[in-house]
Formats: sequence, structure tokens, C-alpha cells
Amino acid sequence: MEEEGEEPLLELGSRTSGDDDDYNKGGFRTLPLIIGADGLEKMATFGVTPNMTVYLIGKYRMGITDVSNLMFLWSSATNFMPIIWAIVSDSFLGQFYTIGFGSTICFVGLILLWATTIIPYAKPPPSDESSPLCCSLMVPQFVFLCSALGLISIGSGGVRSSSLAFGANQLRKGNLKKTSCVKDSYFSWYYVSYTFSVLVAYTCVVYIQDNLGWRVGFAVPALLMLLAVFLFFSASLWYIKPGSKTSLVTDLIKVVVASYRNRHFKLSDRTDVVYHHNNGSSNIPPSRKLRFLNKACIVEDPHYGTTANGVASNSWTLCTVDQVEELKSLLRVLPIWSSGMIMYVNICQTSFAVLQAASMNRKISSFEFPAASFTTFTALSVIIWVILYDRVFLPLASRVRGRRVRISTKTRMGFGIFLSFISMLVTAAVESIRRAVPAANMSAIWLLPQYCLTGFAEASNVIAQSEFYFSELPRSMWSIAASMNGIGLAVANLVASFILNSINMISKAGGQESWISNDIDKGHYDYYYLILAGLSMANTVYFIVCSSAYGPLKGERNLAEEETSP
Repeated sequence: MEEEGEEPLLELGSRTSGDDDDYNKGGFRTLPLIIGADGLEKMATFGVTPNMTVYLIGKYRMGITDVSNLMFLWSSATNFMPIIWAIVSDSFLGQFYTIGFGSTICFVGLILLWATTIIPYAKPPPSDESSPLCCSLMVPQFVFLCSALGLISIGSGGVRSSSLAFGANQLRKGNLKKTSCVKDSYFSWYYVSYTFSVLVAYTCVVYIQDNLGWRVGFAVPALLMLLAVFLFFSASLWYIKPGSKTSLVTDLIKVVVASYRNRHFKLSDRTDVVYHHNNGSSNIPPSRKLRFLNKACIVEDPHYGTTANGVASNSWTLCTVDQVEELKSLLRVLPIWSSGMIMYVNICQTSFAVLQAASMNRKISSFEFPAASFTTFTALSVIIWVILYDRVFLPLASRVRGRRVRISTKTRMGFGIFLSFISMLVTAAVESIRRAVPAANMSAIWLLPQYCLTGFAEASNVIAQSEFYFSELPRSMWSIAASMNGIGLAVANLVASFILNSINMISKAGGQESWISNDIDKGHYDYYYLILAGLSMANTVYFIVCSSAYGPLKGERNLAEEETSP
């Protein structure tokens, strides 16, 4: 028998599987194909991202502000889409068809993006071949471009929403589902594949674009995505294909709706108040926190509100205590979740970093390092941080202290936010130096500290955030816990766009040159980064307040109880 509560980790909104395992399907033979297809999707989609700023400025005559806004919105949509697809997968399609449709849509989007490099009228003509009026970007051209980017976001969202869970479900075969180390090994190799794919995209694919041109550079991601589609469908007959189920997100919405519909109910501390519970669960009343939500689970008339077998007659007017408590747990972690927003805003500043690197000396001997590939150092820094923390710091500290040492998740989150603040200060300082000296004579190695600090901040905060959500949310909400970081990054891109537009509008008031000028030497990107540093400092204080108000974590309370027990 499967242990209760494992499935929600694998799929957004999963409640119960209810499906019999097909012992002739699934197993290890399917994992290379699933992981391989997922890795190829990431090579393809991440491969077109770093150089997109250079492509839009050079070929579409777009200003840096417009490009940055478009990139922020594109990134936001890309991070939101897995949430939408997960709900669709849970409620309608199932994981297999979600990945299949997503892969195909993403391939179509990459083909359209490649088409902008070969169709003459898909983008403005070169400036020396026409008048200035004809060289401007026209609405149909912009719509065609946005359609390509939109399809890439929609398609990749379908793949990313279900690949990890779909692969894990292949291990629900025979005794494999009882071996936790098998599943742990799968997760480890999945994330190794993810990191490797991103590194290949940021180096090899970007190098091809810089040296072989945009036609070949955008054709390669499209071919990688075609190979991903073929690889995934080639094992279709071998897969275990879980069906659609009740969505946890829908259940949370039902609590809000039921609370509003039952707003006329009066809350009472009397013990004779009847609350609706799942069949077989203990009759524990809901907590006193956020009490207005308790109205969603009050049974006003047992003969009218529930059926003979104890099921709610209308799930949109009567919910269970478990559903109410799940929503309360989610609302309680939101303040700390929001404290990571500014750090994500700092991570989103990729467009300006590419322009910085492009204006500096990037030669190492006879090799010129691609400007867009400097993001690789952030990914490498994440890996280095994880290795040093997990394999060096913790064992060494435990040996010195004579007992197991662990740094709390809130401490690591706060340290990551602080490192993000330092990275913005360093970025502003380097940009100020770059403006003061001839950029061509300044080595791009000066950029490494800011990339490394950003990677260290991301590794410290984001990993700790994931642990925090899995620790504090009920086991039934582990799937939502897995998606919290993605939602945060999506919202952060919208916040970054708002900050960018506000600074651009204010700084160019009165006919002044905007701080975010198309000419990086005329603008004041150092001032822009200083504002982000100020926001990061304020965010550090905000996190400390939220952390103190939250109180001790569940894991810390359990650890304290174990240490004090005889």
C-alpha cells in the first residue's frame, strides 16, 4: 500500500491516485526518455533567453526600456504558465497529455521565432536599406514576435508543470514505490539534468548565436525541441499515465467562496457547533487563527448541508476543516514569501548585465567570451554554494561542535536577502567604475563578483524557501509548496517592470537623459542599481520583521522537543 500523503508532492493538487498500477509499464526504462526530453526543452528555451536583448535591440530597433519590459513580461508569463497548466493537468488532461501538448506548442513557438530571422518582412529592414520611417517596428511585426514568445512560454509551462511528477509516477511499479532511495535518486538526477541543460544553453547555444548568426542560432533550439518531442512520444506505450484528479487549488478557492457565502453565520466558542470533517478524520475544531474562514466549514443544518454518507451537498458552500486549515497555512506563509520578491527583482536584471558585458573587454587570450554567457557564472555559483555548504561547512561545523549542526531555514533566507543587497552595491560600484574608464580597456572579469554574489544569494535564499514551504505547509499541500518559488519569480518580473518604468519616467523628466538610456554610457545604470540596493536594504528589514512575527518553525519546534525529551 502506498503511504498516504506522498502523491501531493508529485503533482499540483493531487489528492488520491485512485489508479491501479500497470505492472507492465513504467519503471527505470522510461526515466532517461522523460529526463532527456525535459533537459532538451530547457536547452531550447533557456538557449534563446540570454541573447534576446541583443537580438531585439539590433534587429527590431527597440530601446533598452522597451526590451527590458518585454523580457520582464515574458519571464513572468513563463513562470506563471506552469501553475495554469498544473491546474489543467490535475482537472482535465492528466500529466502525459499536458507534457505532449506543451512540447508541441513550444516547438511551434520556436519555429515562429526562427522564422523572424528568415522572413524578410517579419522584422524591420536594415537601416541602410530604407528610410527611417520604414525601419520602425510595425504592429504586425511586433504581434508576430509576441506570438512566438507567447507560444514558447505556454508550451514550456506545460512541460515544466508535469515532467518531474510524471517521471516520479513511473516509479509506482511493484516494489519501486516502497523504496524511498529510488525516488531520491530520481530527483537528484532530474536536477543534475536541469543544471547541465541550463549550462549548455548559456554556453554552447549562445556561442552558436554569436558566431554563426541568428538563423543558425535560433534554428538549433528549434531542432532541440523537435528532438525533445520525438524522445518523449517514442516511449508512449511504456508510460504509466495517471488520469486527472481533483485540484487542490480548486479546493482552496472553494473555501474563500464558502466563507463569503456563509458570511452571515455567527462564530461561537460553544462546543455544540458542528464542523464538517472528512469521513474517518478526527472531529477537531478549526484553529482560532483567521477565524472568519471557519464559516466555510460550519454545518448550519446537518440534514440539509450533508448527504447520508457525510459528504457536503454543495462543496462551494460547505468545506471540510482540513480544507480551511490548508488555506490558513498558505496565508500564514505569504508575508515571508513576499520578502523574497525584491531579491527576485535583482535576479531579473539580465538585460542590463548583457549590455554591460558587451561594452567591456571579454577576450581571454584569443577567445572572446560571449556577453550573454556571463549568466553561467551565476549558475556555477549556485552549484559551488550547495557543495560547500552541504559537503564542507556542515560536516566541519558538526565535527567542531561535537553534534549535528544545521542552519535554520529563516537564517539562510535572511542571509540570501542580505547577499542580494550586497550584490546590488557591488554592481553599482562596478558600473560607476566602468563609466569612469574606457570600457574597451576594462576587463569583463570585473563583473564576476556581482554574478557570483547573485548566485550565492539565490542558492542561500531559494533553497531555504523551498525547505520552509515543505516544512510549514501540510503534507497535502506539498505540491503548492513546490510551486511557490515559481510564482514569486513571476510576480517579481511584474514588480521589476513597474520599478523600471517608474525610474525611467522620473529620471528623464524635464528633458534629461534617462538613467536607463539606450546608450549605456549616457545613462546612469549605477544610480538604477543603487535604488535597487536601497530597496534590498529595506527588504532585509522587512524580512526580519516578518520572520519575528512568524515565530518558531514546525521543524524547529519538533527538534527542540526531541532534544528536551529524556
